[in-house]
Amino acid sequence: MSKLRILYVASEINPFLQTSEVANFLRTLPQAMQERGMEIRILVPRFGLINERKNRLHEVVRLSGINIAVGEEEKPLVIKVASIPNAKLQVYFIDNEDYFQRKSVFHDKQQKFYEDNDERAIFFCKGVIETVKKLGWAPDIVHCNDWMTSLIPMYLKTTYKNEPLFKDTKSVFAIYNNGFSHTFGDDLLNKVKMVDIDDTILAPLESKDFEGFIRMGMEYADLIVKGGEVSDELSKLIEDFSKDKKFEISIEEEEQAHEELYGIYTNLAG
Repeated sequence: MSKLRILYVASEINPFLQTSEVANFLRTLPQAMQERGMEIRILVPRFGLINERKNRLHEVVRLSGINIAVGEEEKPLVIKVASIPNAKLQVYFIDNEDYFQRKSVFHDKQQKFYEDNDERAIFFCKGVIETVKKLGWAPDIVHCNDWMTSLIPMYLKTTYKNEPLFKDTKSVFAIYNNGFSHTFGDDLLNKVKMVDIDDTILAPLESKDFEGFIRMGMEYADLIVKGGEVSDELSKLIEDFSKDKKFEISIEEEEQAHEELYGIYTNLAG
C-alpha cells in the first residue's frame, strides 16, 4: 500500500477555490493518503476566480506547450503549480486562455450555463492525461471527482490504453450532487472523439447532458463511489448501472474506507 501512486482529479480544491464539497474532499483525502505513505499528484483547472498572485501560482514551462484537440480545433495547454499552505502537497493547474480566464466557474453573471462547458471538460480531461505523460509519472490509481472528470476513464481505456505509463492504471469515479439542466449541442460526441473512439464507445453520452457525463464515468471507471449525499435520481442511476463496480463509503470513516478501496485496487492491478 505504501508505494501506491494516486492521481486526484477534480474541478476545485481548497484553499484555491470552493464551490461545493468536492473542494474539501480534495483538500483532506490526498493529504491523509500521503501521510499513509502513498505518492500523490493533484490536477485541477485554473479557473479565473483563482488569484495567481495571492496563491503563488507559477507556470511550469517544461510541462506547458502541448496543443490539445477539442473536435477540429487545437488549444494550447499551460500548466501552473502551487503549494497547499501547511501541507507537503503541490497542485497542478490546467490552464488555457480561452477556457479558463473568465472570472467564474460554470455560469456567467446571469447564471447562464456556459455553452462551451463541454469543451472545457474535454480539454481538461485530455490535458490531465497529457500532463501526467510529460511528468513521466505512472499512476496506479486515477481518482476522478465529479462530472468534469468523467471522460478520463474512457480515454484511459481507449486512446491511451497502450501508453506504458498507464498499462496498469485503474480508475475510480466519484459522483457528486452537482448536476446541471443544460443539454449540449449535437456536435458533443464529435468533440469528444479521437481517432480510435467511435459512436459505440460514446453511447452513454448520447443524451448530451449531466446524466450522460455521469454514465460515461460509470461505464469506463473500474470502481464507482458516491462523493457524499446524492439525489434519489442519482442514487437510482448508480444502483441500476453497475452493482459490481460500486463501493460504499461511510463519511464517518472516509479515510479508512478509501484506504480499503485502494487496497481493492492493488488486487485489481495484481
